[in-house]
Amino acid sequence: MVEQQQLAGTLTLTLSQQQQQTTDQIHSLISLSHQIKPFSSKWKTIRHKLDQILSIFTSLPPEFHLSGHPMTSLSDTLQFIQQTTSSCTTLAHKCLDHSYTGKLLMQSDLDIIISKFDNYVNTLTEFVTADEFSLRASHAIVVSRPGVSMKKQALVTFNEVSQEDEKYVKIGMEIDGFVNVLLKFLGVKDVGVQEEALKAVAVICGFECYKSVLVGMGVVGLLVRGLESGSELGKELSARCLMKCTAGCDNVWAVSACGGVGVLLKICESGCDGDGGGGELVGLACGVLRNLVGVDEIRRFVIDEGAVELCVKLVRSKNECSQISAMEFLQVLASGNEFVKGLIVNEGGIRVLVRVVDRKSSYSSKAREKSIRALMVLCSDSAGYMNSLKNYGFMDHILYLLHNGEVSVQESALMAASWLSATSDEFKKAMGDAGYIAELVRFLDAKSFEAREIAAETLLRLLTVPRNQKRFVQTDQNVNLLLQMIDPEEGRKKILSSGYLKNIEKLAEDQVLDAKKIIRNLSSSRIRSIIRGIWHS
Repeated sequence: MVEQQQLAGTLTLTLSQQQQQTTDQIHSLISLSHQIKPFSSKWKTIRHKLDQILSIFTSLPPEFHLSGHPMTSLSDTLQFIQQTTSSCTTLAHKCLDHSYTGKLLMQSDLDIIISKFDNYVNTLTEFVTADEFSLRASHAIVVSRPGVSMKKQALVTFNEVSQEDEKYVKIGMEIDGFVNVLLKFLGVKDVGVQEEALKAVAVICGFECYKSVLVGMGVVGLLVRGLESGSELGKELSARCLMKCTAGCDNVWAVSACGGVGVLLKICESGCDGDGGGGELVGLACGVLRNLVGVDEIRRFVIDEGAVELCVKLVRSKNECSQISAMEFLQVLASGNEFVKGLIVNEGGIRVLVRVVDRKSSYSSKAREKSIRALMVLCSDSAGYMNSLKNYGFMDHILYLLHNGEVSVQESALMAASWLSATSDEFKKAMGDAGYIAELVRFLDAKSFEAREIAAETLLRLLTVPRNQKRFVQTDQNVNLLLQMIDPEEGRKKILSSGYLKNIEKLAEDQVLDAKKIIRNLSSSRIRSIIRGIWHS
């Protein structure tokens, strides 16, 4: 007994010395990190981890024993922390004097350091909170471990009250050890507890100030693990949490460091089997990848891993959620990147997207809206791609949707018509021949101010082509509708400022037939007095 007490005293002294050495080393690294400019967000996360470790040190009791385990397990942990802190200090000096070999490699090294510190936080937390610890005090109180059902019920209650009032999220986050316990629940074997913990994390991730706390404590790695091996609901919840964590390209490298990009691509690939299953999860995975590809290095990796081919296949899938998310992802990939646009076209992307717009297809209105927007991004600034659109019947489909589509689809179709009219005279002539003028005139009387403005601008572009001018004035109803819409005072101001009427009158005086027809149509209405009042006052 005496020998055991002496051994315990010796170990306690050794641990105390190790803890002090580790503390000094950490304080030195924190001080050094404040001077670093590059990778500021990474170093901020590292400081947060180091602060957590120091905080846990203060909660370690001065004397304790670990039942069934040697006390050297804590000594080993402290030694590992010292080694990692030393490695991190080396990286800090490299960042200070910019002597690192590449940004991507340094980011990866820092992510590995963050992951290690996160593991130490979890290990130390277990030393403090695990049931095996007991203080060497004569009046220690032994408490039984809460049952699984009690844990689940506690999480259910927290989720319910959090939905009712956001203040309970703040209350929870202010409780010492709450986040550690919550993250620990993400790794338990009971599926029900996992899912309820994920629901709680999803709520907390909705708060910008708390999201960073979760990420700093290693939630991303746990979410990637849940995405890979959780239940179906658990995978969906993990993906939703990752979407919130990576919004605005935040924490992208944390996902990459944990192998999340490969896991997300595998999920997308599973949606290409044609049975339409798992659409919600596939859609969420595409959503997370959309956030990640804001970083060029990850965008290149994703493309190299076949993301373009996957997305084109998903557009063809039977699940609407997968279709829409794939189209949104394609749009992000194509934006401002001619190389990626070429890859999408080579995979048959234009043909597949145009098929979504086809009135004969069974795609939803929302899918048609997304397809139109994706095609506008994909085909912009390329005469060849625009000709492919024409050859696949895109203009005919848009004209049909202008007349027969639902309101939301009509708005997208109107934007597409405006976009087409701004490309070339060839397209303006083709639109006039196809019957766009009549549809655009109809939109001049729409309830939506924005729709009227877009229709007017599009019509103005089409009327820069003489053939379309002639077609327009041959229909009295077109001119009459325009005249009905003109407020006399507003019309006076606009005509005075535009200078168009003088040009038309000059052309009419030179015996230009189209100009004479316009003057004749105008003069046959109530605007005649307005025009005379303007030019002869």
